[in-house]
Amino acid sequence: MKNTMRLFALLLLFGIATGTVFAGGRQGGQRTYRAAFITQAMSNESQAFTWRELQRLAPEFGFEMRVFAGENEPQVEVAGIDQCIAEGYDAIFVNPSSIESIIPAITRAKQAGIIVGMFSSLLPDQYHHLMDFFCGSDDFLGGEQAGKFVSQKFPNGANFVEVGGQAGHDAQIKRRDGFRAGIATNIRILDSQNAPTGWNTHEALAIMEDFIVRYGSQINGVWCHWDNGASGVIQALQNAGRRDVFVIGVDGNRTGYAQVRAGTQALSVGQSFTNMARKSLENAKTMLEGGRVEKINWIPLDMVTIDTINNFVEPDW
Repeated sequence: MKNTMRLFALLLLFGIATGTVFAGGRQGGQRTYRAAFITQAMSNESQAFTWRELQRLAPEFGFEMRVFAGENEPQVEVAGIDQCIAEGYDAIFVNPSSIESIIPAITRAKQAGIIVGMFSSLLPDQYHHLMDFFCGSDDFLGGEQAGKFVSQKFPNGANFVEVGGQAGHDAQIKRRDGFRAGIATNIRILDSQNAPTGWNTHEALAIMEDFIVRYGSQINGVWCHWDNGASGVIQALQNAGRRDVFVIGVDGNRTGYAQVRAGTQALSVGQSFTNMARKSLENAKTMLEGGRVEKINWIPLDMVTIDTINNFVEPDW
C-alpha cells in the first residue's frame, strides 16, 4: 500500500512539473474538450482537407478531435454519433450524407447535452432547434461576390455566358441567382446552360464550344459554377484561340488555384473550409464555457485572384 501511494505521489509531482494533470481531461490547468467530425466520406477531398484543418486548429481551442467518416453510408455516421453519446463527447460537427437519416441521431446527441454543430450542411428550418449552430458557405453570397467583382473589373459593361452545374441543384440555383443580384446593369448575360448530367467537366467544355459558335467575339467573360468545370471552359476557349476571356469558377480547390496561378482563370470563389473549421471550434468552445453564439454563421468566401492567392491556405482537394 505504501509503495502504491509513493508511486501515485511521484506521478502527481511529475504531472505538476510537466503541466499535465491526470484527471478530468485537463492539461496545464485547462480542460481539454473532445469533439468529433461526423462526415460523408474521406474520399471526398474537401472533407479530407477539412479533417486535416480541424486537427491542425483543434489545439488552439483546447480540443482533441476524432473523425467518423461514413463513406456515404448514413448508418455509419449514425453509429459514430451514438458512440460519441456513449463516450460523453463535448461536441460534434456534422456534415451528413443524408439530412433525414441523421435527424434521430442528432436528436439523441442534443438530448445527451452534446453541442451539435452543423458543418457546411444546414438543417431544414423545422429542424433548426436540433442544432446549436451552423457554419458554412452561402452559395448565393458567393455568386453575389463574383457579380460585384465582375462589375468592378468591367465598369463600362461586358457580355458574359454562364455554365451551370446540375440543373435544380440548390448550389446551382443560388450561384445563378446570386450572380445576377451582384452584377451591375451594364453586365449582360448572353446565355446560360446547365451541364446535362451535372458538374461534368466534359459537358462544360461542350457547352462552352456551343457558346463560342453562337456568340464568338461578343463573349468577354464566363461565369462557371465550379472550378473543375472551368477547366473545360478554358480548354474550349484555348482550342478556339480565345485567351482574352475573363473566366470565373467556384470552389477554391487545387484545380482553381492552379488555373489562377497559370493566368487562365481570373477568379476562383473559394469555399473556406479552413474558416468553417475555425468558426466551428470557436463556437463550440464558447458554448462549453457558458457563452452564446449565432445560430447561423455564414462564412465569407475567399476571392482568389493572382493578387490574393498567397493570402490563403493552399487547398489539397
